[in-house]
Amino acid sequence: MPTDLRRAATIARLNEEFRFTGRGGQMFMTAGVAALPPATQRLIMDTVQMPGEFGPDNDPYFEGDFQAMTVHGHRIFWKIDYYPPDDDPSRDPDPADPAAVKRVLTIMLAEEY
Repeated sequence: MPTDLRRAATIARLNEEFRFTGRGGQMFMTAGVAALPPATQRLIMDTVQMPGEFGPDNDPYFEGDFQAMTVHGHRIFWKIDYYPPDDDPSRDPDPADPAAVKRVLTIMLAEEY
């Protein structure tokens, strides 16, 4: 497997572990998602944590860091961004190294994008 695909597979695995466990970062929902009924919010979270169907249309770099879905009639986007673990803007986070990155997952309504 070429190095860039191996790196992408590592990032995708780490992103999936983060989505399932929440370890290694923080998860947020936008005001639009937070305004939905609690049962709908829970269903959205459960759906985000399920293994996703990724392909070239929504995952061109094969890193599993974005998905669009519909939950209870609401079009939802979630996205993982990468930051230095100490929030130092001069440091470049490495998403393939769990010690060198903090993952931040944001869940939003499509119309909030």
